[in-house]
Amino acid sequence: MLDYIKDETNGYTQHKTINGVDYTLMYRPTDALVNQELGDASSSSAQIKELREKYSKYMYFNLSMSQNNQELLSTAPKNRNEFGAMVNELAFGMGQKVHVYTPSKDTLEMADFIYPRMYGMSRATTIMFVYPRDEKHLKEDYLNFTIQDLGLYTGEVKFKVPTDKLNNEPTISFKN
Repeated sequence: MLDYIKDETNGYTQHKTINGVDYTLMYRPTDALVNQELGDASSSSAQIKELREKYSKYMYFNLSMSQNNQELLSTAPKNRNEFGAMVNELAFGMGQKVHVYTPSKDTLEMADFIYPRMYGMSRATTIMFVYPRDEKHLKEDYLNFTIQDLGLYTGEVKFKVPTDKLNNEPTISFKN
């Protein structure tokens, strides 16, 4: 499933490069999260159903940002103060920097975001953003996913996420 999701022609992943900063937004379907939680363990259909119910209440987006094929913390800060400020913003401030809203300007309230520090061991800074799955908003043609400038001189970066992809997400045929 991951290869299918990563293929931009399928509409679940979008990519932009602005001022040397690469942004990749990837929608994570419910079954991708179910599969991740199950791992290689065998599972019952009841367990799969329970996990699908748990994850289907939300929409999950992975936002990856990189500069020169490296994490932002490895390239962007010019001194210790800038490094500390960026760590703080990535760990605690992304709720004020990332927004999802409808074409009619209804804002979706972020449920959570997860920023795992990779300490320079990754090629990108990747953060997962979680939003409630609200049928009212999914009736629109698309959702806007925006990232305010993080001090990288990119301006606001905007992705249009087609809601038909969120409403008709791919599934995995799990074997018990």
